Amino acid sequence: MLNEKDMAPDFELLDDTGKATKLSDFRGKRVVLYFFPKAMTSG
Repeated sequence: MLNEKDMAPDFELLDDTGKATKLSDFRGKRVVLYFFPKAMTSG
């Protein structure tokens, strides 16, 4: 569990073009994560 002002653990995800992106690539910047279902899937 993270507390307020704790740093989020680093992780890596693929973007919509298949490029790997790490959270640490944005260190010092504000980040908003938005997860959505792939096309043609329920959700």
